[in-house]
Amino acid sequence: MRIRIILLTCALAACALGQTATPTSFSRDYSFPPVGLASSETAQVNVVNIATASTATGATAPACTGTITFVNAAGKTIGTPASFTTTGSQVSSTQLMFSQIGATGTRGEFVASIQSTTSFPSKAPCSLVFSLETFDDSTGATHVYLGSAGGASVASPSPIAFR
Repeated sequence: MRIRIILLTCALAACALGQTATPTSFSRDYSFPPVGLASSETAQVNVVNIATASTATGATAPACTGTITFVNAAGKTIGTPASFTTTGSQVSSTQLMFSQIGATGTRGEFVASIQSTTSFPSKAPCSLVFSLETFDDSTGATHVYLGSAGGASVASPSPIAFR
């Protein structure tokens, strides 16, 4: 019995030693629901880091990095995902014009997503807030607004309807 316990302990120790190293980064993905875009509109995704800077000596300034991707109704990525870095209260924005969707007619659907990447050990705080809006090309009037309620812990944007 004692030999079995020793063998089991050795086997568990060997398994623990064979585990992979701690990851050096992780990603968080946020996806907006499908949105329609008319031929007279442009869509825009906005991101901002609302993390506050530490006042400690040698502290790293807040920063968020990642990519913004648009996908058309057929599931095909539109163009190249746009990279962003936002520090402090700096807003980073990416636009999608109707002509980029590849839709026939006067209206097309798309999906926007955001991937935020954090490195380990992370010394730069990141609390990402984001929104998606569509607006009229000639007047600039906002037609659709979808936004997060605050911080990177929010996984789903909240819709607000405009008339």
